[in-house]
Order: sequence, then C-alpha cells, then structure tokens
Amino acid sequence: MTTYQATTITTGLGFGEAPRWHDGRLWFSDFYRHGIFSIAADGSDERLEHSVPTQPSGLDWTADGTLYFVSMLDHTIRAVRGGVEETILDFSEHCGFWANDMTMNSAGIGYVGNFGFDLDTLLHEKGVEGLLGDPPPTTNIVVFNAAGDVLQVVPDLAFPNGTVITPDGKTLIVGETMTFRLTAFDINPDGTLSNRRVWAQLDFVATDGMCLDAEGQIWLANAMPGVNTCLRVKEGGEITDTVQTSQTSYACMLGGDDGTTLYIHTAPSSDRFQIADKTDGRIESVTVAVPRAGRP
Repeated sequence: MTTYQATTITTGLGFGEAPRWHDGRLWFSDFYRHGIFSIAADGSDERLEHSVPTQPSGLDWTADGTLYFVSMLDHTIRAVRGGVEETILDFSEHCGFWANDMTMNSAGIGYVGNFGFDLDTLLHEKGVEGLLGDPPPTTNIVVFNAAGDVLQVVPDLAFPNGTVITPDGKTLIVGETMTFRLTAFDINPDGTLSNRRVWAQLDFVATDGMCLDAEGQIWLANAMPGVNTCLRVKEGGEITDTVQTSQTSYACMLGGDDGTTLYIHTAPSSDRFQIADKTDGRIESVTVAVPRAGRP
C-alpha cells in the first residue's frame, strides 16, 4: 500500500463538491459561494462558470455538451444550454432533505441522491457517536432522463453520496455514508437499476465523493471528521492506497492530461452552522499511479 501526501493547489472555497474533469479543466460546485467554478490543472485561473443561488451540488454533461446540475435547496435538476438555464425536474417529493450528488450515463440517464435528513442539526443534538448509534434514516436515488422524466425511485439508501458508473456502462456504485459501505447496482438497458449488492463494506469510513480508476478501484473521500484521508478501495473492501490531506476530505476526482492527478476537496468541517460564512475550503492534489476511468 502506498501512502501519498496531498499538496494544496487552491484555497478560498466555501465548501467544494462534485469535482469533474471536463474540457481540460477541473469543474466543481461550491455550496456557499453559490456557483459552479472551474480551475486550470495547476489550480490557477479560477472561473465562475454559472451562478446557483439555490446551492449547487452534483453536475455532469450529456453528449451534446449540455451541463446538468443539482440545485440543492429546492430539489431540482437544471440544465444549461447555450448559457440559458432551465429547470428539468423537481424531485422534492422523493427527498428527505437537501438534494445532493448526481452523475449521468452516456445515454443521458441521471442518478441523483439526497441527504434524507438534516445531518447538521442531528449532529448538534446527538454528536457523532449518538448519530451513529441509531439506525440511520434512509432515502432515495431518483433515476431520470435528460427530458426530466422520473424512470425509477430506488428506496432505502443511507445517505447516498458519491456515484460512479463503470466504463462498460453496466454498473453503478454509490456510497452510503451512514453505513460505511459502497453499494452496487446493475444498470439495465433502459437505465433503471436492479440487483442491489454490497460492493465494499468498510470500517468507520464515511464514504463521500469518489471516482473510478482504470484498474476498477475506487478513490473515495473519507468524510469522518479529523481523519484527513482519501482512500483507494478494491471491490470487497481492501484499502490499497491512502492520501493524507490537510483537512477532512469530502470529494475527489482523477484528472489532468493523463488522468493521474487526484484532486481532493477538503474543508475543516461540513457543518453549515460552522462554515457557511467562511472560505476555508481547499483543493488539494497528488499524482497517483493509475489513471481515471468510467463516469463522472
């Protein structure tokens, strides 16, 4: 197992999420600066690509170059075509709390989750140990098409967080943060999900944003407070590599020209009561051995 040390390449984020390598730049959402941004590979030249007052999270592109993104506070999927934004889907009825991460497959079928409950308030009431001591509230993944039709609602997920699709387009893997596991589904020809199974059960790893590499392993951010690591995980749960970060990691993405730069979003906390008015978020990076694969 290799242990890497990440280096900070940019600072001043509110809370960065959903990093995506797209058109030679790293794109990402920033909850509390209320926008979708991009930076150059070295962390320079930050650009505001799209303002989202209702707080952006997951994002992806369809084959025609349309940007789709999650609007967290009003539980909508929105699209930007030619600089014009439109609301594609309101899935409020399937959300327990804020909408969250999303990815789309090559056919334009999207998979979006949500918190399921007010995590920050419960953490203040119960603390980490108290929250983990109770059966976690569950919620749904909503499967939708690019036109905004709901194709399926998949229930009983414990804070679905971070979603990847294998290069063959046949398997979706999602993190269930509150149960420390990665869960896999078969992707049917119509984009719906079936054959739910555990891909990896981990030990006190709060699975957050993640990405796939060309060896079929997953880099995932461990959002457990104070741990400050990003982990590479093999199917079955073996941890094969570790990256040490300067703060808690919340999302990661392989990118760069050869796909071997691991970009990691870090912050002192995810607690909105502590960080919403601050800009202590960072993007850190490190070069790893195996390039990216799959989606996003």
